[in-house]
Amino acid sequence: MLLSILSWLLAVLLSLAILGIASLVLATLWIAAKGERLVPPVGKFIEIDGNRIHYVDQGEGRPIVFLHGLGAQLHHFRHTLFGRLGPGYRLIALDRPGAGYSVRASGATGRLPEQAEIVRHFIEALRLEKPLVVGHSLGGAIALTLAVEHPEAISGIALLAPLTHVEADGREKFGSLYIPSRLWRWIMSYTLAIPTSLRYARPTMEFIFAPQVLPGDYMVAGGGWLGLRPAHFYAMSSDVVAIERDLGRIEGRYGEIAMPAGILFGDADRVTRFHTQGAPMRSRIEGLDFEVVEGMGHMPQFVAPERIVAFIERVANRAFAGRTSPRPHDNFTEPFG
Repeated sequence: MLLSILSWLLAVLLSLAILGIASLVLATLWIAAKGERLVPPVGKFIEIDGNRIHYVDQGEGRPIVFLHGLGAQLHHFRHTLFGRLGPGYRLIALDRPGAGYSVRASGATGRLPEQAEIVRHFIEALRLEKPLVVGHSLGGAIALTLAVEHPEAISGIALLAPLTHVEADGREKFGSLYIPSRLWRWIMSYTLAIPTSLRYARPTMEFIFAPQVLPGDYMVAGGGWLGLRPAHFYAMSSDVVAIERDLGRIEGRYGEIAMPAGILFGDADRVTRFHTQGAPMRSRIEGLDFEVVEGMGHMPQFVAPERIVAFIERVANRAFAGRTSPRPHDNFTEPFG
C-alpha cells in the first residue's frame, strides 16, 4: 500500500516537472518569435568561416566597421549613429556571431582571437581597404585583439566604453551568464533564461544605461527584443566564459599598438567601470586619443550620439590621413547568402 502511494506521488511529481519544463520551452519560443516579428532582419548575409553573418552596409567612401558589445546587435549603431555621420564614409555594422541574426559556426568558442579572425575575414570578403574599427564594450576588446594580432587589416580603432582588462570579480559580475558547461548553457537557454530575462528586462537595461535614462524605443528601434532568444543567450554566455581565456594575454600587448587609436569613456559607467577598464589605458597606447565624459554611463551612442560622431570622425581623420575616398565601384562587392 505504502509503495503504491509513493509510486503515485513520484508519477505526479514527474508529470508536474515535465509540464513545467514544457511550459518554459513554449514560453521561450513564444518570446523569441515575438522578438523576431518586432525586429526582423534589415541587412545582408554572408558566410565567414562557417558563421552566417548578418550586416548592414550604408554609404560610400572611407570604410568604418562597427562591433557591438555583449548581448547587443547591429542596431546599437545603425539606429544611433548611421544617420548622423557625415558623407564620405562607408558604414558597416555586423551582428557578431551568435548575436542578432548572425549564426555562430558549429564548435565555435567565442574566444577573442576567434572573433577577431572572423572580423578580419569579413573585412577581406567585403574588400574593405583598412577600415577604421569602432568597438563598444566587448566589441572594444575584439577591436583591441584585432589591432594587436592583425594590425595590417585595419587603419585605426575608436573604442566606446571598452572592456580592456580582466577583473578579479569578473565571474561574479556576470552572474548567471557565466555557465561553463555547454550542456547546461543550452538547457538554460531553452528553459529559464529567456522568461527570466523578459521579466527583468527593464531593470536590467535601466542599470546598463544608468545614470542616463533608458530610451523608450530601445526594445524595438534599438533591437533589444533580439536579445530575448535562446541562441542569443547561448552565444552571450559563451562570450562571457571565453573572455578570461585570452583578455589577460591581449592586455599585455597593448603597447604594441601603433595605429591611430581613441577611447571614449564615461566616468559613471557601471558596466565597464572607468577606474579598472578606462583609466589604465591612458598610458598603454602611445598617442591615444583619450576622452572622459563626466557623468556618462555605458551607452554613449544612445544618449550622446553627436558627441560620439565627433569622436569617431576625429579618430577617422587620423586613421585615414592622406587617403582619398574610394570611387563607388571600388567599394562594390556582391554579398551572398
